[in-house]
Amino acid sequence: MRYEAIEPRSREEVESAISRNIPDELSYAVVSAALYSDDPVWAEAVCLRMAGHDNPNVRGNAVLGFEHIARIHRHLDESRVRPLIESALVDGNDYVRGQADSATDDVEQFLGWKVRRPR
Repeated sequence: MRYEAIEPRSREEVESAISRNIPDELSYAVVSAALYSDDPVWAEAVCLRMAGHDNPNVRGNAVLGFEHIARIHRHLDESRVRPLIESALVDGNDYVRGQADSATDDVEQFLGWKVRRPR
C-alpha cells in the first residue's frame, strides 16, 4: 500500500465515476467525496453505496471514507454505517479488513460508538 494524493472532485464527477463503475476511478472518487465534500450526508451515501462493491479496493476505500467523515464532520448514521464497518472487519480481503480496523478506531474516538470486533 502506498500513499497517493487524492484530488478534490465535484459531486458531478463522483456521480459520473459511480455510473461508469470503473474500479480504479471509483477507488479515488469515494475517498474524494469523503475528504472534500461539505455535505457529510451525501458523502456518507456515496460510501454506503460503494461499501458493497465487488472490488476490494473500492470497498476498502468506502470504509476509509467513513473514517474521514467521522473525523472531519463528526457525523455518520450509526444504524447504517456501524453494521457495514463490522462486516468489513471480517471481509475476505486484507485491505478491506485493515481499513475497517482503522475506521473502527475513528468512529469510536470521534463519534463514541462501540463497534463489535471479531474474536
